[in-house]
Amino acid sequence: MACLTVQNLAKSFGTTSVLSNVDVVAENGEFLTLLGPSGCGKSTLLRIIAGLETQDEGHVLLDGERIDTHRPARRDIAMVFQSYALYPHMSVRKNIATPLEMRGLNLAGRLPGVGRLVPGTGAMRRAIDNKVGRVAEALEIGPLLTRKPNQLSGGQRQRVALARAMVREPRIFLMDEPLSNLDAKLRVQMRSEIRALNKRLGKTFIFVTHDQAEAMTMSDRIAVMMDGRIGQLDTPRALYDRPATLDVARFIGTLPINEFPAVAATDHLTTSALNRTLPAVGASSGSPLTVAIRPDAFRMVEKDRALISGRVNALETLGGEIVLHLTVEGHNGDVRVQLHHTDARHIAVGDEIALGAETEDVHAFDANGRRLPFRSAPLELAV
Repeated sequence: MACLTVQNLAKSFGTTSVLSNVDVVAENGEFLTLLGPSGCGKSTLLRIIAGLETQDEGHVLLDGERIDTHRPARRDIAMVFQSYALYPHMSVRKNIATPLEMRGLNLAGRLPGVGRLVPGTGAMRRAIDNKVGRVAEALEIGPLLTRKPNQLSGGQRQRVALARAMVREPRIFLMDEPLSNLDAKLRVQMRSEIRALNKRLGKTFIFVTHDQAEAMTMSDRIAVMMDGRIGQLDTPRALYDRPATLDVARFIGTLPINEFPAVAATDHLTTSALNRTLPAVGASSGSPLTVAIRPDAFRMVEKDRALISGRVNALETLGGEIVLHLTVEGHNGDVRVQLHHTDARHIAVGDEIALGAETEDVHAFDANGRRLPFRSAPLELAV
């Protein structure tokens, strides 16, 4: 196992800043995901850790030792690429064995025919073959060892790429969007397999993706990256329930979070879309704020207990869930509400409904998008 630390990392390409003051720690055996939209710097960060790019500022440490001065081969890190990066002219066996051959055999020992005459080469090749066989069986690709990459499915190629990384027994695994080329069903299967691999090996995994479902289901912790910075580093549950910024709240979640303009007063804050005032936050009177509530936080309530009420103008059925689009007086645009189908089966377009929310599901953010705690619990909002 290994603990990887990134300290104050910065990187620019020309005049374009890609990473700025990035600090990340991946703990021993942790599955850490770098999540963010395209162009946020997550792949660049991964390549700097691997040694494929050089940072402008900052350091990369492994168990407290700087490795950013080492060439990639000396960092004891394995990387799995989005494109798999398999050698098309080599068999699966050869693809997996190549890192061990490069490490364990000299140039003469790697030469076809001649290599057999080099002392110790035979024993080393037998050891390599045994190790390749064990890793292949662990990933259930043993019957594929004689095939070429173009004879494999996408999922099989991904397993070969994983096997080539595993066979080196690296201290850390880096994975750059390894599932993006797979179909939806196979992606779900490979999520489980990669997570199980992390648990079985006990090694640190750093995984890059723009797919929230991958990040939320696979990770111990997630670093949400935006514009070259870490917006929040936390557990999947905490990112969803307690977003540190409005940008994180907007990015995390299948459905967009509902946003309501608000104004701070001395002992409360108000918003025209909600039926009730909210407790005060740490903001001066008159400051513009944003109150945010996720669509799945709402519950049906009696009209006199409503936090918000509106008319249904559209319905979307998503299997066991139904998404309602509400027109709410005093609010520009629709308010989205996600309910279980048993709670919404009798609702039709044109109905007026009343909704409440649990107190911890109401979020307030200042004009700069920073989370502000309520000074007292808004108990009157409880459903």
